[in-house]
Amino acid sequence: MTSFVRLSGLKAITVCAALSMTAGLALAGENIVPADQIVHALQPRSLTRGLSFGAPQVTPAVKMQQMRFINSIRNRNTRSLSLGERDHIAEISSPKPKIDLEIQFDFNSATISKASLPAAEELGKALSNPSLKGSTFVVAGNTDAVGSEPYNQALSDRRADTIKHFLVDNYGIKASDLITVGYGKTRLKDPEHPTAAINRRVEVVNMEAQTALK
Repeated sequence: MTSFVRLSGLKAITVCAALSMTAGLALAGENIVPADQIVHALQPRSLTRGLSFGAPQVTPAVKMQQMRFINSIRNRNTRSLSLGERDHIAEISSPKPKIDLEIQFDFNSATISKASLPAAEELGKALSNPSLKGSTFVVAGNTDAVGSEPYNQALSDRRADTIKHFLVDNYGIKASDLITVGYGKTRLKDPEHPTAAINRRVEVVNMEAQTALK
């Protein structure tokens, strides 16, 4: 009985893919979110009006300012972003359609683990879906609280870059449509459990910036 309880607990811990703006969850024992669920979570506001009820309204002037900022950081090296720019990305991203994905990397490395390749492939399928064509996406790397702040910052930067290169190389997504940022351990999803696996995640945000406006 004790062994069964332990095994059940371990199985439950593996379910740490959290969806934002959708009630769908990965099946028990799975950490791979299907492409269709990712597409649904990242749909622009105009296509998910029911889900965006109560969201703050952005005036045309503010939206234009945001667009200028997004355009100013396109094709920027992740590590070149200042703290202020990282914070501004987080601020603009906050009300946007987003999803957190459990994509694990090899220990002390920015190489996607073999076990997480299927999860990365589902993300590639989703972002190349015609319904999301023209959008600009933020790919944000996050770590848990183990290790120093500089170490985690650099590691999250490299991991965000890895996801970007994977998507560009394997799914033909334009590099200019992917803005990468690393937050290190500054944006823990579960602050009460800073070393939990749920904090080690890749966040993808649809900034809803259309290609025609670039």
